[in-house]
Amino acid sequence: MIADAKSCHVGSCFSCIDILTALYFHSLRINTQNPLWPQRDRFIMSKGHGVAALYVTLAKRGFCSPDVLQHYTKDGSLLAGHVTCTATPGIEASTGSLGHGLSIGVGMALALQKDQPQSKVYVLLSDGECDEGSTWEAALSAGHFGLDNLVAIVDYNKIQSYGAVAEVMGLEPFADKWRAFRFAVKELDGHDIPALIAAFDSLPLQRGKPTLILAHTTKGKGVSFMENKMEWHYHTPTMQQVDLAVEELDSI
Repeated sequence: MIADAKSCHVGSCFSCIDILTALYFHSLRINTQNPLWPQRDRFIMSKGHGVAALYVTLAKRGFCSPDVLQHYTKDGSLLAGHVTCTATPGIEASTGSLGHGLSIGVGMALALQKDQPQSKVYVLLSDGECDEGSTWEAALSAGHFGLDNLVAIVDYNKIQSYGAVAEVMGLEPFADKWRAFRFAVKELDGHDIPALIAAFDSLPLQRGKPTLILAHTTKGKGVSFMENKMEWHYHTPTMQQVDLAVEELDSI
């Protein structure tokens, strides 16, 4: 998709695809035949630049035909390069301006506590957007209101658009910051699907507290020439590189 569209963010997609797989194929309460089912869980992809991974997941899960994927970021297509709620059924909110997704999730979680208390709200954030003050305002609100139906997941691949997270704006001690905002925190390998499923099955981690899943991931996971390479935040793979990547991924 990304190579054909001459688009970008493939590294960011590979760092979160296992998280999306665990959510959409095990943990989320959803109905592909009734995407607006009131009792559903809500998922917000705050790191909107990784939308190619979300579109593929939604197609594989049955929210839309895989045929629509060939139109990704093409002129006139609904499949924009950042999450757009009109693109396909199953998308709850448009995102892309980093730092907005958790605020949207907090609002949804507050409403659902009153109207659909069995429903959860999952928000997938990038580590880079935790530079944004709006993220921490939302976190402060979530802790204050005791939103134990809210699950924030940080795709902690430790590389943002122009450098290593530690160099651009260091976040450590990252887990302790979330605990200070009254979150219950679980750290895990974000590519270990059984570990992700086990964590999601145990929600909420603590009654009366929102949950933070700190998922340690690898940018470009599974492709040797992409892993931990900052340039794959923006690079578009050539078709020759696609062939090499598919060969490596098929061997896993």
